[in-house]
Amino acid sequence: MTHLQTGLSPETIEKARLELNENPDVLHQDIQQVRDMIITRPDIGFLRTDDAFILRFLRARKFHQTDAFRLLAQYFQYRQLNLDMFKNFKADDPGIKRALTDGFPGVLEKRDHYGRKILLLFAANWDQSRNSFTDILRAILLSLEVLIEDQELQINGFILIIDWSNFSFKQASKLTPSILKLAIEGLQVQLITAPTGRGSLLQANGSCRKRHGLRDLLATVSSSSHWPGVVNRGQWELRLTGPVDGAGK
Repeated sequence: MTHLQTGLSPETIEKARLELNENPDVLHQDIQQVRDMIITRPDIGFLRTDDAFILRFLRARKFHQTDAFRLLAQYFQYRQLNLDMFKNFKADDPGIKRALTDGFPGVLEKRDHYGRKILLLFAANWDQSRNSFTDILRAILLSLEVLIEDQELQINGFILIIDWSNFSFKQASKLTPSILKLAIEGLQVQLITAPTGRGSLLQANGSCRKRHGLRDLLATVSSSSHWPGVVNRGQWELRLTGPVDGAGK
């Protein structure tokens, strides 16, 4: 085991070996091979290239170096093309803080049986007088960004559940094609930085709280004043106090 795997349980290390092709004996060589490809994309500003950061992209692509580099480039290209999205990209930004306070997203305290972290979004709760869609998207991306720093989640993944029940036409009218494109591209990049098949988006047409599996899951976790079974918002905000990847400018 290398220092890059410090804190991982033996079970998780074994899962990474079997499912992600992670080999501690050549971990640093794998990382360096990805880093050496950066010179091939002078059009992109790679703001972070440390070992721990590159490792998460290797895990997302099961240690196929070329695919990992392609994902790394896509990650920074999205940020480069949408600079306004990532200005003051931290939890004390007023718009992001308001969205997080309103439960966009809600984060369950306990993980599912695969070890994945679960995020919940109830679309009908979007109060357009309080939160712009862009601020909600920024809050989601920041939450995913912080979650994926956890090595256990880099290996186990996470799931984002969106419940569209009672989402009104008035609310939907605010989702312009350009806004939807921005959201889809951002979520695609962020969700696929979890291992293939483990960063998932589940969209529920009916109330997902009525679905048997999720209902049972919600019953096992602690409650908060805003979302059932969601981590205390004050604690969550304290964890998100710093800018991410040098983008908080």
